[in-house]
Amino acid sequence: ATAMPAWPVVIIAVLYGIGAHGIMTLNDFKALKGDRETGVNSLPVVLGPERAARLACWVMTLPQIAVIALLLYWGRDTHAAAIFVLLIGQGLVMRILLSDPKARAPWYNGTGVTLYVSGMMIAAFAIRSLGAPL
Repeated sequence: ATAMPAWPVVIIAVLYGIGAHGIMTLNDFKALKGDRETGVNSLPVVLGPERAARLACWVMTLPQIAVIALLLYWGRDTHAAAIFVLLIGQGLVMRILLSDPKARAPWYNGTGVTLYVSGMMIAAFAIRSLGAPL
């Protein structure tokens, strides 16, 4: 029989997976001109760069807020606080991103995404001891 990961692992993985959709949306900005010319309906093409960037920011932020809340619920206060600090940092660089999404998306991929992934790693350390495999 194969063992399933503990539920906290599954929940956190799903939340960060949802948030990664925002990262993928921002990654689509690199091909914005080509997508328009070839008829690829990426979110930046369909929504426009400003709205797509704003949506990407929310899609990255909301799951992380849920992660922080869950870590607090599970008694992982220090890890939750660290992710909260990283989320504040993301918020600051998101403001810069949103000032010019087309020009700033590649920059955000190097700054904000690094903060996002750092939070993901902290969450992994936080939940490594929560529960046994199912």
